[in-house]
Amino acid sequence: MNTLLSAGIIFTLLAIVFCLYRWGNLKCVGVTPVKTFTFIAILFTSGLDVGLIMFPLTEFAGYADTATSPEYAFSNPLAIEFAYWGFLIWGFYFLTSFYFCVIEPRVGFFEIPVVKWINNVVIIGTCAFTAYLLLTNLPWYLPQLSEEGSIVATFYVIVFAVIMAAVFSSTDIKYVRILSLASTWLFLGLIAVMWVLAAMGPNEMLDAANLIGNYFVNIHNFVLPLNDYHAFYLFWWFAWSIMIGQFTSRFVGGLRTWQVLAALLIFPSIPLAIWFSVLYFYHNNGLDSSGFVGISMVVVGITFVINSLDSLIRLYTDNLNLTTSRVGRAKYIIGNLVALCALTMLFKLNFLEIQWVGALVIGLYFSCFAYILLKKRKEVAAIQSSPEGRELNFEKIESVH
Repeated sequence: MNTLLSAGIIFTLLAIVFCLYRWGNLKCVGVTPVKTFTFIAILFTSGLDVGLIMFPLTEFAGYADTATSPEYAFSNPLAIEFAYWGFLIWGFYFLTSFYFCVIEPRVGFFEIPVVKWINNVVIIGTCAFTAYLLLTNLPWYLPQLSEEGSIVATFYVIVFAVIMAAVFSSTDIKYVRILSLASTWLFLGLIAVMWVLAAMGPNEMLDAANLIGNYFVNIHNFVLPLNDYHAFYLFWWFAWSIMIGQFTSRFVGGLRTWQVLAALLIFPSIPLAIWFSVLYFYHNNGLDSSGFVGISMVVVGITFVINSLDSLIRLYTDNLNLTTSRVGRAKYIIGNLVALCALTMLFKLNFLEIQWVGALVIGLYFSCFAYILLKKRKEVAAIQSSPEGRELNFEKIESVH
């Protein structure tokens, strides 16, 4: 599996370089373009889920234990956490966003019936995995509701309610922008509150920045999987990449190709770096993260989950033509609710693994490339602009959303 993963990463990086070389100055316009801040907010909150909020505090100690995991000895826990979430791996999202904005309309690979079916299996499976992550991490952050760290009935009810809220919000496209912006501001607010409560000064933040700087010195070491846990993260990013590209590509608002890449690498990485720095300060100083802090993190994490699921449910139901206008609101809600709850339990029972979903996505990458070479080489070679008929009318689109 890791050999396939390494091949997928190398292919992705080469494809990014080629796109920059061939179409670096091309203006990218999606089918419903929005202004840059809204685009970044949609991308950031759709592309990151509850793991961003709940994983780091449970992982720092493992990254620091170089006796058990000597492969981490070249860096520090904060830089490793940042490497698993930030900067370079956002190139996955750039490649798929650019592909679905500019290339796919000329190629139509994802309109092939078997590819469309596989693509939607990936989307539905990853939605369920997101809900599963929330379920498994709630005991750590809400110990007062748990019994010795176990998953109790209350947590199942919380996850059911989250899935229900996401399914309901997906019935109307206007919630996408509202949830994306709300998630962004809630996340920034959480960072500010935890920073103040920790009494973290500018010197401590500078120390954290120096630690994160070690990532950029050792960035080449993070390209291929360090171990199975790093591979898990990379498969997870691949699993998200195609569906996030499909969703966010429609909102690109006239940025040039190199600007899209720069935006995806830089803008999400800044709040990530600050967030991880604050969490690492809590970890290093043994600060209490239960009570108000833990509840606040759960609330923001739940908002992230609802926002992510909302976007992806709408994506796969549109792809399968299972919209509310076609099947009715009641059937739409019940069908999605049953499917996602069932798949969440399959992840809980270890019948499904996100690595399998990521491997399936890598297979789609290679299949799409082969299809272009065999059948659509001339069409792709002739690309000089975004598809015709796309106009920048922010006032109209912002008012709709």
